[in-house]
Amino acid sequence: MDKKSLRILFMGTPEFAVESLKVLVENNYNVVGVVTMPDKPAGRGYRLQPSPVKQYALEKGLRVLQPEKLKDEGFLNELRQLEADLQIVVAFRMLPEVVWNMPSKGTFNLHSSLLPQYRGAAPINWAIINGEKETGVTTFFLSHEIDTGKIIFQEKTIIDDTDNAGSLHDRLMAMGAQLVLKTTNAILDGDIQPIPQNQLFRDPSELKNAPKIFKEDCRIDWKKPAREIFNFIRGLSPYPAAWTELSSSADHEEVRFKLFAGEIVGTEKSTCKSPGTITTDNRSYLDVATREGVIRITELQLTGKRRMSTIDFLNGYHFNENNRFC
Repeated sequence: MDKKSLRILFMGTPEFAVESLKVLVENNYNVVGVVTMPDKPAGRGYRLQPSPVKQYALEKGLRVLQPEKLKDEGFLNELRQLEADLQIVVAFRMLPEVVWNMPSKGTFNLHSSLLPQYRGAAPINWAIINGEKETGVTTFFLSHEIDTGKIIFQEKTIIDDTDNAGSLHDRLMAMGAQLVLKTTNAILDGDIQPIPQNQLFRDPSELKNAPKIFKEDCRIDWKKPAREIFNFIRGLSPYPAAWTELSSSADHEEVRFKLFAGEIVGTEKSTCKSPGTITTDNRSYLDVATREGVIRITELQLTGKRRMSTIDFLNGYHFNENNRFC
Protein backbone atom coordinates (compact mmCIF):
# COMPACT_ATOMS: atom_id res chain seq x y z
CA MET A 1 0.00 0.00 0.00
CA ASP A 2 1.25 3.51 -0.85
CA LYS A 3 0.10 7.06 -0.05
CA LYS A 4 -2.44 7.17 -2.85
CA SER A 5 -4.05 3.86 -1.94
CA LEU A 6 -4.16 4.58 1.82
CA ARG A 7 -7.62 6.10 2.28
CA ILE A 8 -7.66 8.63 5.14
CA LEU A 9 -10.65 10.21 6.85
CA PHE A 10 -9.72 13.34 8.83
CA MET A 11 -11.76 14.69 11.76
CA GLY A 12 -11.24 18.14 13.30
CA THR A 13 -12.77 21.57 13.75
CA PRO A 14 -10.60 24.50 15.00
CA GLU A 15 -7.49 26.18 13.65
CA PHE A 16 -5.32 23.78 15.69
CA ALA A 17 -6.50 20.93 13.44
CA VAL A 18 -5.99 22.73 10.13
CA GLU A 19 -2.20 22.45 10.25
CA SER A 20 -2.40 18.66 10.57
CA LEU A 21 -4.84 18.36 7.67
CA LYS A 22 -2.67 20.68 5.62
CA VAL A 23 0.48 18.61 6.14
CA LEU A 24 -1.33 15.45 5.01
CA VAL A 25 -2.60 17.14 1.86
CA GLU A 26 0.78 18.72 1.06
CA ASN A 27 2.47 15.35 1.46
CA ASN A 28 0.14 13.82 -1.11
CA TYR A 29 -1.88 11.58 1.18
CA ASN A 30 -5.29 10.48 -0.08
CA VAL A 31 -7.75 12.29 2.21
CA VAL A 32 -11.10 10.90 1.09
CA GLY A 33 -13.21 12.92 3.50
CA VAL A 34 -13.18 15.49 6.29
CA VAL A 35 -15.57 15.43 9.25
CA THR A 36 -16.10 18.67 11.14
CA MET A 37 -18.70 20.38 13.32
CA PRO A 38 -21.83 21.90 11.77
CA ASP A 39 -21.65 25.60 10.91
CA LYS A 40 -22.40 27.88 13.86
CA PRO A 41 -23.78 31.43 14.03
CA ALA A 42 -21.13 34.03 14.86
CA GLY A 43 -20.48 37.76 14.61
CA ARG A 44 -22.87 40.66 14.93
CA GLY A 45 -25.31 39.27 12.42
CA TYR A 46 -25.11 35.74 13.82
CA ARG A 47 -24.54 34.38 10.35
CA LEU A 48 -23.58 30.74 10.01
CA GLN A 49 -19.81 30.41 9.92
CA PRO A 50 -17.89 27.32 8.73
CA SER A 51 -15.17 25.90 10.94
CA PRO A 52 -11.52 26.60 10.01
CA VAL A 53 -11.17 22.92 9.02
CA LYS A 54 -14.17 23.14 6.71
CA GLN A 55 -12.83 26.30 5.08
CA TYR A 56 -9.50 24.66 4.31
CA ALA A 57 -11.10 21.42 3.15
CA LEU A 58 -13.37 23.24 0.69
CA GLU A 59 -10.41 25.24 -0.65
CA LYS A 60 -8.71 21.93 -1.45
CA GLY A 61 -11.80 20.32 -2.93
CA LEU A 62 -12.14 17.72 -0.19
CA ARG A 63 -15.44 16.10 0.67
CA VAL A 64 -16.88 17.54 3.91
CA LEU A 65 -19.26 15.81 6.32
CA GLN A 66 -20.94 17.75 9.16
CA PRO A 67 -23.07 15.37 11.22
CA GLU A 68 -25.20 16.64 14.08
CA LYS A 69 -25.04 13.21 15.71
CA LEU A 70 -22.16 10.81 15.27
CA LYS A 71 -24.38 7.75 15.72
CA ASP A 72 -26.84 8.83 13.04
CA GLU A 73 -27.29 5.93 10.63
CA GLY A 74 -27.10 8.20 7.60
CA PHE A 75 -23.70 9.49 8.70
CA LEU A 76 -22.45 5.99 9.50
CA ASN A 77 -23.48 4.85 6.02
CA GLU A 78 -21.53 7.75 4.49
CA LEU A 79 -18.46 6.65 6.46
CA ARG A 80 -18.80 3.07 5.30
CA GLN A 81 -19.06 4.23 1.69
CA LEU A 82 -15.81 6.19 2.04
CA GLU A 83 -14.03 2.93 2.96
CA ALA A 84 -11.31 4.70 4.95
CA ASP A 85 -8.32 2.59 5.98
CA LEU A 86 -7.26 5.08 8.65
CA GLN A 87 -9.01 7.83 10.62
CA ILE A 88 -7.11 10.76 12.10
CA VAL A 89 -8.66 12.92 14.82
CA VAL A 90 -7.34 16.36 15.83
CA ALA A 91 -9.33 18.62 18.18
CA PHE A 92 -12.70 17.06 17.51
CA ARG A 93 -15.26 15.53 19.85
CA MET A 94 -15.51 12.17 21.54
CA LEU A 95 -16.23 9.42 19.02
CA PRO A 96 -18.52 6.44 19.58
CA GLU A 97 -16.89 3.02 19.16
CA VAL A 98 -18.91 2.33 16.02
CA VAL A 99 -16.97 5.20 14.40
CA TRP A 100 -13.42 4.84 15.76
CA ASN A 101 -13.43 1.06 15.34
CA MET A 102 -14.48 1.21 11.68
CA PRO A 103 -11.19 1.49 9.68
CA SER A 104 -8.87 -1.50 9.30
CA LYS A 105 -5.78 0.42 10.44
CA GLY A 106 -7.56 2.07 13.35
CA THR A 107 -8.17 5.65 14.45
CA PHE A 108 -5.48 7.78 16.04
CA ASN A 109 -5.76 11.07 17.85
CA LEU A 110 -3.37 13.98 18.37
CA HIS A 111 -3.39 15.27 21.95
CA SER A 112 -1.56 18.40 23.11
CA SER A 113 0.12 16.95 26.20
CA LEU A 114 2.55 14.22 27.14
CA LEU A 115 0.03 11.50 27.88
CA PRO A 116 -0.89 9.99 30.27
CA GLN A 117 -0.50 13.41 31.92
CA TYR A 118 -3.17 16.03 31.26
CA ARG A 119 -5.95 13.98 29.78
CA GLY A 120 -8.93 16.16 29.04
CA ALA A 121 -10.16 19.21 27.14
CA ALA A 122 -7.66 21.91 28.18
CA PRO A 123 -4.16 20.41 28.43
CA ILE A 124 -2.33 23.51 27.17
CA ASN A 125 -3.93 25.79 29.76
CA TRP A 126 -3.46 23.44 32.70
CA ALA A 127 0.18 22.67 31.95
CA ILE A 128 1.02 26.38 32.27
CA ILE A 129 -1.32 27.01 35.21
CA ASN A 130 0.34 24.17 37.12
CA GLY A 131 3.80 25.54 36.42
CA GLU A 132 5.06 22.66 34.28
CA LYS A 133 8.50 23.11 32.72
CA GLU A 134 7.77 20.91 29.71
CA THR A 135 4.87 19.54 27.72
CA GLY A 136 4.39 18.20 24.23
CA VAL A 137 2.16 16.34 21.80
CA THR A 138 1.13 12.71 21.67
CA THR A 139 -0.44 10.49 19.03
CA PHE A 140 -2.39 7.49 20.30
CA PHE A 141 -4.98 5.00 19.12
CA LEU A 142 -8.51 5.65 20.33
CA SER A 143 -10.06 3.25 22.83
CA HIS A 144 -13.11 3.18 25.09
CA GLU A 145 -11.87 5.61 27.78
CA ILE A 146 -11.10 9.13 26.59
CA ASP A 147 -7.37 9.91 26.05
CA THR A 148 -6.30 6.49 27.38
CA GLY A 149 -5.41 4.54 24.23
CA LYS A 150 -2.01 3.10 23.34
CA ILE A 151 0.63 5.74 22.65
CA ILE A 152 2.26 5.76 19.21
CA PHE A 153 4.67 8.73 19.34
CA GLN A 154 5.43 11.78 21.50
CA GLU A 155 7.38 15.00 21.02
CA LYS A 156 8.46 17.32 23.87
CA THR A 157 8.92 21.07 24.20
CA ILE A 158 10.07 23.36 27.02
CA ILE A 159 7.67 25.78 28.71
CA ASP A 160 9.35 28.96 29.89
CA ASP A 161 8.11 32.09 31.62
CA THR A 162 7.62 33.93 28.34
CA ASP A 163 5.04 31.39 27.15
CA ASN A 164 1.32 31.83 27.51
CA ALA A 165 -1.51 29.59 26.32
CA GLY A 166 -1.53 31.32 22.94
CA SER A 167 2.16 30.94 22.14
CA LEU A 168 2.22 27.35 23.39
CA HIS A 169 -0.89 26.55 21.35
CA ASP A 170 0.80 27.74 18.18
CA ARG A 171 4.01 25.83 18.88
CA LEU A 172 2.17 22.60 19.67
CA MET A 173 -0.02 23.06 16.60
CA ALA A 174 3.07 23.02 14.36
CA MET A 175 4.74 20.21 16.32
CA GLY A 176 1.52 18.22 16.30
CA ALA A 177 1.15 18.45 12.54
CA GLN A 178 4.62 16.99 12.06
CA LEU A 179 3.85 14.24 14.57
CA VAL A 180 0.64 13.40 12.68
CA LEU A 181 2.71 13.08 9.51
CA LYS A 182 5.33 10.93 11.26
CA THR A 183 2.60 8.71 12.70
CA THR A 184 0.82 8.31 9.38
CA ASN A 185 4.08 7.45 7.64
CA ALA A 186 4.87 4.84 10.29
CA ILE A 187 1.40 3.26 10.08
CA LEU A 188 1.72 3.11 6.31
CA ASP A 189 5.11 1.39 6.67
CA GLY A 190 3.90 -0.94 9.44
CA ASP A 191 6.61 0.49 11.70
CA ILE A 192 4.83 1.16 15.01
CA GLN A 193 4.95 -0.37 18.49
CA PRO A 194 2.13 1.24 20.50
CA ILE A 195 2.69 1.44 24.26
CA PRO A 196 -0.18 1.00 26.78
CA GLN A 197 -0.45 4.10 28.95
CA ASN A 198 -0.64 2.09 32.17
CA GLN A 199 3.01 1.18 31.65
CA LEU A 200 3.97 4.83 32.07
CA PHE A 201 2.74 5.39 35.64
CA ARG A 202 2.60 3.42 38.87
CA ASP A 203 -0.49 4.90 40.48
CA PRO A 204 -3.41 6.91 39.05
CA SER A 205 -2.82 9.49 41.80
CA GLU A 206 0.32 10.53 39.89
CA LEU A 207 -1.76 11.78 36.97
CA LYS A 208 -2.80 15.40 36.48
CA ASN A 209 -6.01 16.06 34.57
CA ALA A 210 -6.99 18.86 32.19
CA PRO A 211 -10.75 19.42 32.54
CA LYS A 212 -12.66 21.97 30.51
CA ILE A 213 -12.28 25.51 31.84
CA PHE A 214 -15.38 27.60 32.48
CA LYS A 215 -15.70 31.36 33.01
CA GLU A 216 -16.15 31.02 36.75
CA ASP A 217 -12.89 29.05 36.96
CA CYS A 218 -10.93 32.05 35.62
CA ARG A 219 -11.31 34.40 38.58
CA ILE A 220 -7.98 35.29 40.21
CA ASP A 221 -7.51 34.45 43.88
CA TRP A 222 -5.12 37.13 45.13
CA LYS A 223 -4.57 35.16 48.35
CA LYS A 224 -2.36 32.77 46.40
CA PRO A 225 1.40 33.34 45.95
CA ALA A 226 2.64 35.59 43.14
CA ARG A 227 4.14 32.69 41.18
CA GLU A 228 0.84 30.78 41.12
CA ILE A 229 -1.08 33.87 39.99
CA PHE A 230 1.55 34.63 37.34
CA ASN A 231 1.12 31.09 35.95
CA PHE A 232 -2.67 31.37 36.18
CA ILE A 233 -2.77 34.59 34.14
CA ARG A 234 -0.51 33.36 31.35
CA GLY A 235 -2.15 29.92 31.35
CA LEU A 236 -5.47 31.59 30.46
CA SER A 237 -4.08 34.17 28.03
CA PRO A 238 -5.36 35.14 25.55
CA TYR A 239 -8.40 32.92 26.00
CA PRO A 240 -10.53 32.50 28.04
CA ALA A 241 -8.56 35.10 30.10
CA ALA A 242 -8.11 35.45 33.86
CA TRP A 243 -10.33 38.07 35.43
CA THR A 244 -10.71 40.07 38.61
CA GLU A 245 -12.96 42.81 39.96
CA LEU A 246 -12.09 46.26 41.20
CA SER A 247 -13.76 47.03 44.49
CA SER A 248 -13.93 50.56 45.89
CA SER A 249 -14.58 50.82 49.61
CA ALA A 250 -16.05 54.28 49.05
CA ASP A 251 -19.00 53.46 46.84
CA HIS A 252 -18.86 49.64 46.64
CA GLU A 253 -18.66 49.86 42.87
CA GLU A 254 -17.40 46.70 41.17
CA VAL A 255 -15.68 46.83 37.78
CA ARG A 256 -14.38 43.75 35.97
CA PHE A 257 -10.96 43.46 34.31
CA LYS A 258 -9.37 40.74 32.21
CA LEU A 259 -5.64 40.35 32.80
CA PHE A 260 -3.48 39.01 29.98
CA ALA A 261 0.13 39.48 31.07
CA GLY A 262 2.25 40.39 34.04
CA GLU A 263 5.55 39.87 35.77
CA ILE A 264 6.67 38.99 39.27
CA VAL A 265 8.38 41.99 40.91
CA GLY A 266 8.65 40.54 44.40
CA THR A 267 8.38 37.12 45.98
CA GLU A 268 8.67 37.92 49.67
CA LYS A 269 5.72 37.40 51.97
CA SER A 270 3.72 40.60 52.21
CA THR A 271 3.40 41.90 55.77
CA CYS A 272 1.93 45.38 55.21
CA LYS A 273 -0.47 45.04 52.29
CA SER A 274 -3.41 42.67 52.04
CA PRO A 275 -3.81 40.51 48.90
CA GLY A 276 -5.40 42.46 46.05
CA THR A 277 -4.03 45.83 47.20
CA ILE A 278 -3.14 48.04 44.22
CA THR A 279 -0.03 50.21 44.09
CA THR A 280 0.30 52.52 41.06
CA ASP A 281 1.61 55.90 39.98
CA ASN A 282 -1.31 56.03 37.50
CA ARG A 283 1.23 56.57 34.71
CA SER A 284 3.60 53.67 34.17
CA TYR A 285 2.97 50.70 36.46
CA LEU A 286 0.20 48.73 38.17
CA ASP A 287 1.29 46.43 41.00
CA VAL A 288 -0.95 44.07 42.95
CA ALA A 289 -0.08 42.46 46.29
CA THR A 290 -0.53 38.71 46.72
CA ARG A 291 -0.09 36.40 49.69
CA GLU A 292 3.58 36.10 48.82
CA GLY A 293 5.02 38.73 46.53
CA VAL A 294 3.77 41.29 44.02
CA ILE A 295 2.48 40.97 40.45
CA ARG A 296 3.02 43.84 38.02
CA ILE A 297 0.22 43.82 35.44
CA THR A 298 1.48 44.66 31.95
CA GLU A 299 -1.56 43.99 29.76
CA LEU A 300 -5.25 44.20 30.63
CA GLN A 301 -8.76 44.95 29.42
CA LEU A 302 -11.62 46.75 31.10
CA THR A 303 -15.07 45.34 30.32
CA GLY A 304 -16.38 46.97 27.17
CA LYS A 305 -12.97 48.35 26.17
CA ARG A 306 -10.13 47.02 24.05
CA ARG A 307 -7.15 45.08 25.32
CA MET A 308 -4.09 47.29 25.87
CA SER A 309 -0.79 47.71 27.67
CA THR A 310 -0.85 49.05 31.22
CA ILE A 311 0.88 52.28 30.16
CA ASP A 312 -1.73 52.94 27.45
CA PHE A 313 -4.51 52.00 29.84
CA LEU A 314 -3.30 54.40 32.53
CA ASN A 315 -3.35 57.25 30.00
CA GLY A 316 -7.13 57.17 30.24
CA TYR A 317 -7.92 55.53 33.58
CA HIS A 318 -7.18 56.62 37.15
CA PHE A 319 -7.11 54.30 40.16
CA ASN A 320 -8.06 55.72 43.55
CA GLU A 321 -6.14 55.06 46.75
CA ASN A 322 -8.93 52.89 48.13
CA ASN A 323 -9.18 50.70 45.00
CA ARG A 324 -8.22 47.06 45.28
CA PHE A 325 -8.76 43.86 43.29
CA CYS A 326 -10.96 41.20 44.80
